[in-house]
Amino acid sequence: MTDPTGRPDGTVAESDAAAYERWGPEVLAFVADYWRRLERLPVGPDVEPGWLRSRLPASAPTSPEDVERVLADVDELIVPALTHWQSPNFFAYFPANTSWPSVLADLVCSGTSVNGMSWATSPAATELETHVLDWLVDLCGLPARFRSDGPGGGVIQDTASSATTVSLMAARERAGGNRRLSDLTVYTSEHAHSSIEKGAHLAGFWPEHLRLVPTDDAFALDPAALGAALADDIAAGLTPAYVGATIGTTSSMAVDPLPDIAEMTRRTGAWLHVDAAMAGSAALCEEHRGLFAGLDHADSYTFNPHKWMGVGVDCSVLYVADRASLIDALSITPTYLRSAHHDAGEVIDYRDWQMQLGRRFRSLKVWFVLRLTGAEAIRSMIRDHVEWTARAVDRLGSDPRWVVAAPPMLDLVCVRHVEGDDRTLEVLDAVNESGRALLTRTDLDERAVIRICVGARTTEWRHVEALLDLLDELA
Repeated sequence: MTDPTGRPDGTVAESDAAAYERWGPEVLAFVADYWRRLERLPVGPDVEPGWLRSRLPASAPTSPEDVERVLADVDELIVPALTHWQSPNFFAYFPANTSWPSVLADLVCSGTSVNGMSWATSPAATELETHVLDWLVDLCGLPARFRSDGPGGGVIQDTASSATTVSLMAARERAGGNRRLSDLTVYTSEHAHSSIEKGAHLAGFWPEHLRLVPTDDAFALDPAALGAALADDIAAGLTPAYVGATIGTTSSMAVDPLPDIAEMTRRTGAWLHVDAAMAGSAALCEEHRGLFAGLDHADSYTFNPHKWMGVGVDCSVLYVADRASLIDALSITPTYLRSAHHDAGEVIDYRDWQMQLGRRFRSLKVWFVLRLTGAEAIRSMIRDHVEWTARAVDRLGSDPRWVVAAPPMLDLVCVRHVEGDDRTLEVLDAVNESGRALLTRTDLDERAVIRICVGARTTEWRHVEALLDLLDELA
């Protein structure tokens, strides 16, 4: 057998190890060079549908190719068709930050390639996940009921959409399971993320039993409207099973009135889930924890370290106050998955906390980032982004051509042009076509709005200022 370096080896493992030694540094150098070039690359791709496929061979290779040729193709074919989420000029959507500690952790994760579906299949994968999620409870000042040393605990899902779906399944289970689906209702804000509607569908709730509750002038859920919807359904003989509240909606970063919502769910017995996918990382900073008032009454809570903490996609944390309903809803244990420690109740088997069976060693990313970056550096980045957003609000708010379309919150500001939707969208398209920055649209009060999210880990104030200059030039 010959390894990719041309040396004969006695085993496959030796050959693989030699290949890692030879080509690993080359790949790391490629990534490092990509990061150095990011600021100069157009943030969004300028390609038409089919651009990449038309440049790829019609059939797969039947023999090995040269690694350097593959890396060259990545540079020539892949990079031009990427949206550069790590660019300092990325102000679109919400961020999906990574960092060098996270990348190195993913390398270890891929190199060991364990399946952490249960404690028995790799004890370290389970115990590290439990431990670092307890760390995050303390670092973010979250309710102690989310720690693993009580009836609750945390688990890493791939995205907040999966976290929402399994929380809906747990709520369904607590409310009576599949036998009661014809009676169970789900409530969330009309500005909540679409994952609640999709998750309710996947969990089997009837579409006609999903209530999209109106919002107030700040685009947060209106508690009076929620109270009326709950009362109407109870009077009709239905059972409120789930209320999805949001701390930081996607469109405008609105914060639902959690204390009021929590009181209503306490009275009705509905499961309270809180989605803070983007805003949750702000709880690392003590000055922002007022946004999370009422969270101590939530049955489940999710936020994404892969948005604002430098932990690469995919890493969404789901906490539950009582894991029993979650496990009851998701645990299927055939003989081949049983172990003595599981049967004795001595260990956590995270396969019972998610829809999939298999799971990657995601907690390595959190562990590496917290150890090699430190919580204080993450706090400093968040504080910078919030401050720079406030500066952007001051400048845009003083420009008569722009209207700040929603109360600014954390690192997001929404603006629209005074001349109306067409002009707003013209400016948005011009920014994105320039390649100098990337922004996204939403609609608020049935008007087109430009979202500016200052959240990329590589962004500095000069990049925000350059975006503001560009908007000034185009407006």
